[in-house]
Amino acid sequence: MGWEARFALGVEEVKNILGKIWPYVLLGIGLGAVIHGWVPAELFARYAGADNPLAVPVAVLLGIPLYSNAAGILPLVEVLHQKGIPMGTLLSFMMAVVALSLPEMILLRQVLKLRLIAIWVLVVGLGIGLTGYLFNAVL
Repeated sequence: MGWEARFALGVEEVKNILGKIWPYVLLGIGLGAVIHGWVPAELFARYAGADNPLAVPVAVLLGIPLYSNAAGILPLVEVLHQKGIPMGTLLSFMMAVVALSLPEMILLRQVLKLRLIAIWVLVVGLGIGLTGYLFNAVL
């Protein structure tokens, strides 16, 4: 089989995959936009503040429904930092938004079994939480 035939098969496979997931991409982006505009910074500051020992897990849980990239979440992180949220908590929030976003998991559900997604969330969530607590202890 020549490269042209392999390329054509690759293009067909991409079309097939995109045809299956495009509604979920739109749903995920829409859900993230609604939640991003709905959750006020004061709510985050109240439940993930420096005086709450569970601030890091709260930050991770609040970050999961959002859909953004690291650069897109920075303005919100800056506002939260000005409100006194510790840097480790903010780092955990930012990593959860990028790595554990609900819209991303909706997309992954199309190609991965639910058990594997649950293991991913558990392992990555624990790593993010430990990183947040470590940075809070050091900074």
